[in-house]
Amino acid sequence: MDYGTLRGLVALLIFALFIIIVLWSYSKKRSAAFEDIANSIFEEDELSKKIKQSHLDTNNNQETNNV
Repeated sequence: MDYGTLRGLVALLIFALFIIIVLWSYSKKRSAAFEDIANSIFEEDELSKKIKQSHLDTNNNQETNNV
């Protein structure tokens, strides 16, 4: 097996992996999971709510003290 044949086989392997990944990512089974993941950045978790609330409380306390 010469170098050119080896390069051709590697290129074929990479192309096959590309096709497999594309089929996997567009499969109907994965569509709901990807939709949930895509929308997860818009959901607010409990930790960020607490951080925002403590930040608002701190700002309100500072404004009250300055008045």
